[in-house]
Amino acid sequence: MNVYIYQADLHCEKCAKRIGFVCHTESHRPKGTNLCDSECTPIGPYANGGGESDTPQHCGTCGVFLENDLTSDGEDYVRKAIKDGQGACIEEWREFYSYLF
Repeated sequence: MNVYIYQADLHCEKCAKRIGFVCHTESHRPKGTNLCDSECTPIGPYANGGGESDTPQHCGTCGVFLENDLTSDGEDYVRKAIKDGQGACIEEWREFYSYLF
């Protein structure tokens, strides 16, 4: 799943589109460009749920699971969370990360 970075969080494509991609603040952009940083407009897209992480990632706006790859620590985290029955999304994680079981 493609994701976008906005205000130090990951967002799904649907939410990024709702936030909008146009910065109207001239001081945020390098002179002569329409580029901006992720404080005022979503930046991306980034493939694979934003890439490898130590935990499963979710959209900072709507909470949808972003289907990212895991580091070895992330794999341990998911195994433990599922074993302990902790987390509201463990069934979704179990299905997506089925290779762990």
